[in-house]
Amino acid sequence: MKKKVLIPIPNQDFDPTETAIPWLICKQAGHEVFFATPDGQPGIADSMMLSGKGLDPWGWIPLLNNLKFIGLFLRADGNGQKAYKAMLEDTHFQNPWAYNQLNPADYDGLILPGGHAEGVKTFLESPVLQEFVVHFFNEKNEKGRAKPVGAICHGVVLAARARSKETGRSVLYGRKTTALTWEFEQKAWRITRFFARFWDPHYYRTYMETPDQPNGYMSVEQEVTRALESPDHFIHVPKGCPGYWRKTSGVVRDTPEKTASSHVVVDDQYVSARWPGDAHAFSQAFVALLED
Repeated sequence: MKKKVLIPIPNQDFDPTETAIPWLICKQAGHEVFFATPDGQPGIADSMMLSGKGLDPWGWIPLLNNLKFIGLFLRADGNGQKAYKAMLEDTHFQNPWAYNQLNPADYDGLILPGGHAEGVKTFLESPVLQEFVVHFFNEKNEKGRAKPVGAICHGVVLAARARSKETGRSVLYGRKTTALTWEFEQKAWRITRFFARFWDPHYYRTYMETPDQPNGYMSVEQEVTRALESPDHFIHVPKGCPGYWRKTSGVVRDTPEKTASSHVVVDDQYVSARWPGDAHAFSQAFVALLED
């Protein structure tokens, strides 16, 4: 049976892989995917995550910035770029809803993608969208079960910030989750800060610590962990598990056929993942929940 899935995004700077791969896999499974932005205008992905242009030490120099080295490593891979190009032609992507038009009852599933550049803040900080996420987590399907929700990378921050007005607790309270780890976030930040985009050293950090906050306090992992019932509910790749290096190196991305390098956490009807390298396994797990 065809299901309706919603993917809310910001007007700009969403991650192309974390948005387009879930869109593609849901479409391939026969489901209909809708989009929403703050004002109902089509969104634009983070251009540097698409092209890699601007992610090298010479990225600020006209013409020379077309030469890419570090940018080739950090940008979306071929699967992500191909899926993004196809998504641009999708009628629902071209005609998104506005956040304030959304009704949880209209959708069977919800996917919260990520993105780390400045524009993603309109997505993460939207009170309207946070309230919608709260209501969606409380929605039930025709069988009386919670509707499936998927969150990847910074999308988990949005879920962490979605708090019940009655209890003040996040929708993730009592659930197990993963998200962009501080190890991954710090590694990408250091690469661009010291070896690549030195003129814009905090490009990979959406939120920075104030002088009175400890290192990493505003990282994705630590903000999400503060919203959980227990720090143990933030699930890392278990040490010593098969393929541990591939899962934790931050250099191996999964593919439609090979997902052994990914790390996905499923807790009842909620599925989460860390970064674009988990996108295929994440999307496949979400579709399995949607069709259960």
